[in-house]
Amino acid sequence: MSDKISVLVVDDNTLLRVGLRDTIEDEIDMVVVGEAANGMEAFEKYKALLPDVVTMDYRMPVEDGLKASAHILSEFPDALIVFLSIYEGEEDIWNAWQTGVRAYLSKTDDPESVVEAIREVANGNSYFPAGIAKKLEARKNKDSLTPRELQVLELIVNGHSNKDIMAALDLSASTVRVHVSNILEKMGVLDRTQAAVQAVKQGIVHIDAF
Repeated sequence: MSDKISVLVVDDNTLLRVGLRDTIEDEIDMVVVGEAANGMEAFEKYKALLPDVVTMDYRMPVEDGLKASAHILSEFPDALIVFLSIYEGEEDIWNAWQTGVRAYLSKTDDPESVVEAIREVANGNSYFPAGIAKKLEARKNKDSLTPRELQVLELIVNGHSNKDIMAALDLSASTVRVHVSNILEKMGVLDRTQAAVQAVKQGIVHIDAF
């Protein structure tokens, strides 16, 4: 039986997936046992292979990394997941941490950091680099938006007026005003423009989702 750390690599970008696989395979104590290109495939591969660690992309087709991680952890609570993402907003990191991932790195981090994260997680530790950890701590001290507030914020980011929001969500003018006020207070901003900017910066809303 191999004493190497078995890794499942998940990323919808073939070149990035192959590059990560080669990086991991260069380590004498690691082996890539499988690859997946979307979240649903990741779950099926995990179930079949039961790897020690999963490296998980955030944004993918069919099922994204958050949903895939939740899916895996719901059936395999001891699964060890390392997130690799282009998104570094507070909300992105918070959502991943809340889901139960054990590490979070930027795709711009050097390969040495990735293999270090895999080792740390395989040894039962977490791995959140200083910049990521700082954003996570900052997010922990903020109130979460409600699902309805998130819907309103997404529409604000997409340039919709209160009248548009009323029509889109079938809400009264006063209800929309209350939601907008709550959003501004929770986000610590003064107006809708600042809310939209911070929503994208913090990863609360991804403009490529529209």
